[in-house]
This record gives sequence, C-alpha cells and structure tokens, in this order.
Amino acid sequence: MGFTIGGIREIRSGTRRRGRSTECTAVAEFTGLWGWDVVPGARTAGGVCSCGRADCPAPGAHPLEFAAPVPAGATLDEVGQAWAEVPGASAMLPVGRAFDVIEVAEAAGRRALVRLERMGLPLGPVAATPEGRAHFLVAPGAAAELPRLLYRLGWDDPAALDLRGLGAGAYITAPPSDRGGLGPVRWLRPPALDSATRLPAARLLLGTLAYVAHRSRAGA
Repeated sequence: MGFTIGGIREIRSGTRRRGRSTECTAVAEFTGLWGWDVVPGARTAGGVCSCGRADCPAPGAHPLEFAAPVPAGATLDEVGQAWAEVPGASAMLPVGRAFDVIEVAEAAGRRALVRLERMGLPLGPVAATPEGRAHFLVAPGAAAELPRLLYRLGWDDPAALDLRGLGAGAYITAPPSDRGGLGPVRWLRPPALDSATRLPAARLLLGTLAYVAHRSRAGA
C-alpha cells in the first residue's frame, strides 16, 4: 500500500501537535497506514450504553448505528473531523473485509503466540479484550473455512476448543478503546508494516492455536 515509517511518524507527531485524542490517533493509523475501515462504537457508563437504548443487549460493545464509518485511506484531518461528530466513541473494526479473526481464550492465545513466534511462522496483529479473549487477525475468509480446516486437523468441534472464527458482519473493539465498561482492549502484538498489510492464512496458525486451546481447556 506504499506506507512508510515516515508516514507513521507524521501521523503520530501531527497528533501531538494538534492535540488529538488517543483514539483519534489510533483510528488515523488504522485507516491511513493499515488500510482498515473504522466504525464509531458505543461506550458505557454505569451499565448504561451511549446508544440510548435502555434494553441494549451489548452495552458499550457495538457500532453506533447513526455514526458514519471512517473509510480506509482517511487522513488524520479527515479522521479528526469524523470523530468530532461522535465525541467519546470507541473505535471498532469491521471483520470480513481486510481481515478475519480467530478468537481464543487470552491465556491460550498468549501461550500460542509464544510458540508461533518461536516457530518463525508469519503472524498478524493480536489483541486482547478485557473479557479475557485473544483476537488473532488473519487473512479474510478464515471464518468460513474454520470448520473444514479444523476437521482436517482432527478437531471435530470448535466449540469444545473454545475457539471460533469471526467473519463478515462481526465487529471487534480496537485498542485502546474501552469495551463494555470493562477496560481497554490492548495489543499483544501490535500492527506493523510487515504484518498488518500481509496477514497470514488461518491454516498456518490453526494447528498451534487448536492444540494450545485444547491443552488449556484440558488443564482447566
């Protein structure tokens, strides 16, 4: 996509000069450097969701229906203008466009990440949520392929592994936004030029993720 280290520095230094919010900085990196769309998401305080629904099924953990998405390629100034329309919004990423997600328990995800790095396998960004889940970003299409790939590896039931794929129609809260009033989402492995724009195929990681997830549940 032609992004450079200089581009990263420009975004970050520009943010400091203009006094942008931490979330605004992150959104500008997501759109301008990694080529991801971003959707403003709800926040919660005292269990009350900013969407205004008293019966909200996922307080502080869903996109705001009335807010316009910020498209991939948006500049820092464009992001600043868009975020000014939804002050305090969380940053959410639509799944199934630039990437899919393999989700496992955070403890299993951390152990798998160490193994995968030692094996020298290609890895994309990995995030951890305050609910104790780990999100491995992989190439699009993983969610649809997951049951078949796991079956070929000898695993018949993804639910028994506490492992699932997130694809089109799903959204994840992006670091450093708060999720559901439980605390911020954080990177276990942050995006980088050699990973965020060239995400690995799920099949390269799935054997290790499934094995570690199984061992983690067996020892629980």
